[in-house]
Amino acid sequence: MQDTNDMLYFAEVVEHGGFAAAGRHLGQPKSKLSRRVAELEDRLGVRLLQRTTRKLSLTQVGEVYLRHCLAVRDAAEAAAHAMEQVQTEPRGTIRVACPVTLAQSTVGPIMALFLARHPQVKVDMRISNRVVDLVEEGVDVALRVRTTLDESGSLVVKRLGESTTVLVASPLLLERQGRPASIEELARMDTVAMAAIDGRATLVLHGPGGAVHTLVHEPRYVADDLLTLKFAALQGTGMCFLPDYMCRRELEQGRLVHVLPGWAPPRGIFHAVYPSRRGMVPAVRRFLDFLADHTSNEGMPRLPPGCPQLD
Repeated sequence: MQDTNDMLYFAEVVEHGGFAAAGRHLGQPKSKLSRRVAELEDRLGVRLLQRTTRKLSLTQVGEVYLRHCLAVRDAAEAAAHAMEQVQTEPRGTIRVACPVTLAQSTVGPIMALFLARHPQVKVDMRISNRVVDLVEEGVDVALRVRTTLDESGSLVVKRLGESTTVLVASPLLLERQGRPASIEELARMDTVAMAAIDGRATLVLHGPGGAVHTLVHEPRYVADDLLTLKFAALQGTGMCFLPDYMCRRELEQGRLVHVLPGWAPPRGIFHAVYPSRRGMVPAVRRFLDFLADHTSNEGMPRLPPGCPQLD
């Protein structure tokens, strides 16, 4: 491969009419330019310049070679200009990994606004509860809700908010099984859950005065999607732990009831992770800033006045 710097040096020497003038323009010593052009001629096996004590002139081969050198220089300048544009105006495709519940309740309602504000940006969102390997799978940003950030490893973390999980049940279930009066009575209730091992689910609950209780239960219905579990809770299949923003309206309407207020799992941290701050393209930076501006601290979507509100 040819050294493109030598091609640039050669073009500048020709355009400025000599090594001294080109050296002043480039901020390089005259001797260095003379040596690099001579080495270029040796590698090519041709004479590009005719040197006299008074001036330089191009050989016939040098004229042909100069055209290609100028094309390389122009292409490099165009590439640099393109990068400057990328740094100032968001464009391109952002690849985002997002859990199902976040997509349905928080991110989905505000994505149209983000895309409308940045018409040259595209979003490829992969909606799944699976934990993705950002580097291996080429993902720019992964959105997550965790009770701790310790699992983020070497990834950069941007906190976006926190969510509170509440235990809810339908009046139908409480009429059938009675309302539990203590934390110990939860074990006798029908439940639904996102996961179970050997038919059992375990959840650590924090209560009044710093009390901690480990709830072990056998869910009647397991589904790895909170919206699906919410449907089951509404129909009386079992009690369910849900983020409060997912069931606020149903609680206000009396379709769900808050069971044992004061007892809950640790708060979930809504956050984004990405591989590195270095080289982050403007589109990704704008997306992260947009999420911070348009989600409440409780993880609710926050649309500005005038935007259609989704039921």
